This record gives sequence, structure tokens and C-alpha cells, in this order.
Amino acid sequence: MPDALDASPYDALLLLSFGGPEGPDDVVPFLRNVTRGRGIPEERLKEVGQHYFLFGGVSPINDQNRALLDALRKDFAGHGLDLPVYWGNRNWAPYLTDTLREMAADGRRRVLVLATSAYASYSGCRQYRENLADALATLRDEGVQVPRIDKLRHYFNHPGFVEPMTEGVLASLADLPEDVRAGAHIAFTTHSIPDSAADSSGPVEDHGDGGAYVAQHLDVARLIADAVRERTGAEHPWKLVYQSRSGAPHIPWLEPDICDHLQERHAAGVPAVVMAPIGFVSDHMEVLYDLDTEATAKAAELGLPVRRSATVGADPRFAAAVRELVLERAAVERGQEVAPCALGTLGASHHLCPVGCCPARAARPAAAGADSPFA
Repeated sequence: MPDALDASPYDALLLLSFGGPEGPDDVVPFLRNVTRGRGIPEERLKEVGQHYFLFGGVSPINDQNRALLDALRKDFAGHGLDLPVYWGNRNWAPYLTDTLREMAADGRRRVLVLATSAYASYSGCRQYRENLADALATLRDEGVQVPRIDKLRHYFNHPGFVEPMTEGVLASLADLPEDVRAGAHIAFTTHSIPDSAADSSGPVEDHGDGGAYVAQHLDVARLIADAVRERTGAEHPWKLVYQSRSGAPHIPWLEPDICDHLQERHAAGVPAVVMAPIGFVSDHMEVLYDLDTEATAKAAELGLPVRRSATVGADPRFAAAVRELVLERAAVERGQEVAPCALGTLGASHHLCPVGCCPARAARPAAAGADSPFA
């Protein structure tokens, strides 16, 4: 047996995700949960629901979270980390409040949270924290003794997140026809959000054009592009592009859109494109529909060969990265010196979100890395 690893003072990990429908009857109720309070008409719900009905009314996100749960539990057990792992969602069962109620009943008092969004933004970080606060307030009103909860830092530049995506890009390049492979470009994709949300993402000192959201994605894209060049000896031009825009047309969102980018690259004579969804932890609906369906159809219309590289999902290296992040945060809480693991130029993210970080907005954008089709 491996030596026991010390996660104290924490006694549980919560995997916090977005949730998604698991059958045709779930689709519209799920979308009502997502858009609660936003005045989205029923007709729009049914229209967007068609994306899910193309896949039997099932979002893959819940099964992917189950796979990640299994990977985390196996990794923890295999390395002597005695830390139970729970799972809760923001918008579908298992609901966050119900999971926290279960954790409290199990006697959990110090809980770490892994959110399935790797980057800084209101909808990718702060909104998860607000959901946690709301759920805890509900339980307090019920008289439940609630645990103290800390969210793990952003992991966008952890080697266990970057390396699987790098290998995915390499595999996609190798899968292209040989006659177009050398000239292939890489389109690194992430969820578009309103410009104003991007500009105010991250700590106040990072606010500005694109904020921490764009800067973090660019850093990951450079890491992967550099690794691809080192391993193949070939230079593949790349660009950070966006997908899954939702919201009023008059509000500026991050651009270019992936479909527009494919059209522009084709017009420029580029022979092939690899679409690398670095903004997403798993192959949920926004990857399955917006890239594998919509963008791939656009490429076929253009006669442009494309491949879509894999997300991290339940890769064992990602599970190992989560274990390292847990142990890092636990050591910090115990007052120990820690050398955080991070690649690129930005360094490791903060453990505690500072005042003014990713401020809330009246218009709530869809969460980066989540199964949401709405603003």
C-alpha cells in the first residue's frame, strides 16, 4: 500500500459541474433551469432544445462527469489519498444543494471544490462560487450545519491539463491526409463571452482588453503550439477563436467565431485545420454540436479537411493533476511552503479570489466550459 497522503484539514472533494439533460423529457425543464429569471421565451427553449434532440435528448456531460469521478477515486485510492469525492450540478441532478446536504449529513466539515471550468471569468468561476453560497444559505435556513468550502485554483496551465490536449492535437495532425498535414493550421477554441465580461475577468490588475480570460487561453495555446513544433519539427500557424456565442446581437462578444475562421482560412488557401477545444474540460454538448456538428458541416461545405482534437475528460493525467492541486491547497491551509505546479508565463493562479475579481454583471453570460446555450 502507498504511504497515506495528507489532505488535512479537508475531508472531502466536491466535483461541481453544470449538468445536462439525460433524456428527451429532461430537455425543456433543464433549459428552464439554465435560463431562470432571464425571460427567455418558450419558443427559444424549444429551438435550442433541438440541439439536444439530435442526440436523443441526452447531453454527454453527466456521463463524462461520472467517468471523471471514477478516475479521481481510482487515482486517490492508488496513491493513498483517503478523500471521498462527491458530485453536484448547478442545473440538473444531482443538484448542488442536494449534494451539499448529503455531505453535511455525512459529517463533512472542510470541503474542496473542483469546478469543471479551468479559466477565470464570471461565468467560469465566480458564478460557481455564487451558486455555492446560495446552496449553503438554503441549508443554513434548514438548520443544517454546513461545511466550510474552498474552491481549487484555476488549473488551465497545470501540466496534467495541458499535456493531454497537446497529445490530442498531435493525434489530430497525424490523422490528416499526408498531403495537407504539413500546412495545417490550428484553431484553438473556447466559449465566446461578452467583451465586457472578458475585459473584467481575473483580478483587477488583469482587467483590460480581454482580461485574464483571453490571456490565460493564449498562454495555453502557445504552450501547445510550442510543444507541437518541438515534437514534430513543423511550424503550424494558430489562432485563438471562439464558439457557442449566445445573446443579443447588439452586444459585442469575443470573435472570431470558429465557422467564420474556417471560412477565412479556406479563402486564404490553408489546406487543413485542427480544431482544438482548449476551453472545455470534456466533450459535452458545446463540443459535440458546435464543433463536431456545426463547424464540421461548415468545413465540409467548404471542402476544407478538419479534425477535432480531444478534450481532457477523464484522462489519468488530469486526475493526477487534481490530486496534486488538492495536496497543494491542503499544505497551504496548514501553513506550509508550497511550490505550485504551473507551465507558461502566467504562473499559478491565486487560491483566494481577490476583491474585484471577475465582477458580477446584470447580463449573465453562458459559462465557459459548460453546457449552456444562453446568455
